[in-house]
Amino acid sequence: MKRFNVAVLPGDGIGPEIVGEAIKVLNLIGTKFNAEFKLTEALVGGVSIDANGVPLTEEVLKLALGADAVLLGAVGGPKWEGLDYSIRPERALLALRKELGLFANVRPAKIYNDLIDASTLKPEVIEGVDLVVIRELTGGLYFGTPKGVELLADGTERGVNTMVYTTPEIERIARVGFEVARKRRKKLCSVDKANVLETTELWRKVVIRVANDYPDVELSHMYVDNCAMQLVRNPKQFDVIVTENTFGDILSDEASMLTGSIGMLPSASLGATKNRAMYEPIHGSAPDIAGKGIANPIATILSVAMMLKYSFDMEDASNVIENAVEKVLNKGIRTADIAKPGEKKASCAEMGAAVLKEIQG
Repeated sequence: MKRFNVAVLPGDGIGPEIVGEAIKVLNLIGTKFNAEFKLTEALVGGVSIDANGVPLTEEVLKLALGADAVLLGAVGGPKWEGLDYSIRPERALLALRKELGLFANVRPAKIYNDLIDASTLKPEVIEGVDLVVIRELTGGLYFGTPKGVELLADGTERGVNTMVYTTPEIERIARVGFEVARKRRKKLCSVDKANVLETTELWRKVVIRVANDYPDVELSHMYVDNCAMQLVRNPKQFDVIVTENTFGDILSDEASMLTGSIGMLPSASLGATKNRAMYEPIHGSAPDIAGKGIANPIATILSVAMMLKYSFDMEDASNVIENAVEKVLNKGIRTADIAKPGEKKASCAEMGAAVLKEIQG
C-alpha cells in the first residue's frame, strides 16, 4: 500500500467548504487504489491571524515542509485588508511558495463541451481549447528587491518594485515548460516583453538556449500584450505558455475565464522534488458567498487530481477524477457559477457528491 502525508490548509472564505469536498474525493481514491492518505489540517491565512496573530506559524510551515504534498483552499478577505502588507493573509501564500521552493505554477485551462455556453466568448472561438499556462512563481516583481514605499524630501512618496531574474531561475522554469509541452502537442510559447524590459530580454535569450535540448518541441515567442489579445482572439493556437511571475499571474486568470468560470480551474505549484508541491484552486476565498454552500468545488477536486499525477505518480487515479468531473458536467449538474439563467443550481456538497458517485461507478 502506498502511504502519503498531506498537509491540508483550508484557509479562509469558501476554503473549508471546497477543501472538504476534495478531501472526500481523495479518501475515496485511497480506497479504490490501495493508498493511504494521512491528512493533517492546520490554520493558514486570515484564520491564522485571528488565532495566532500571524498568517503562517512556524508549526504550520514545518508541517508543510514535512508533508508529501500540500492542499490549500484560499486565503484572504476584507476582514484583514486593513492590516499591514507584511502580515496580511496573502503573505502566508508567498511564504509557503518561497520556503517550499515552489518555482513552477502549472495552470491548465480546458474547455468542457457541455460548458461552452458558460463562456462569454463565441463557441467557435473557444471550442476545443486545451492549454496550460506555466508561471514562474518565486522571482520577478513579487520577490525582487529593493521594494517598498519611501517618503521623499519634498513630502511625496515613491513606490518601488524590482523585476529580477537570474539565468538559473529562467532555465529551470523553461525546462518545466518544455517537459510539459513534450507530453502534450509539443508547442511552447514563451511570453515576455523583450522589446522594453531588459529582464525579459535575458528571459528570451535563455529560453532559446534551453530549446536546443528539446528539438522535438516547437518554440515561439510572443510579447505579453499580444498574448493577452491572442488568448481572447484565437486561444486554440496555444498549447503551453511559459512566462514570468507577474505576466503569468495575469495571463492565467485571463485563460481561466475562457472556460466560463474561475471556479473550474486547478493549479499545481511545484518545486525541485516531488515532495515540494502545493495544490490549490486558482480562485480566491470568495468571502461574499462563504458559508452559503454554493461554491464550486470542482477546481479543488481537480487540484487533487493534479496532486495524484505530479506528486504521487498515480496518473490512473488522476484520470478517474478528471473523467468523473466530465461525466458530472455531461449530466447537466451545475453550481451557480456555471449554471444558465433558470437552470437548477447544485450546492457545493451536491456537486461533490455527484463526483463521488461517478468515481464509485
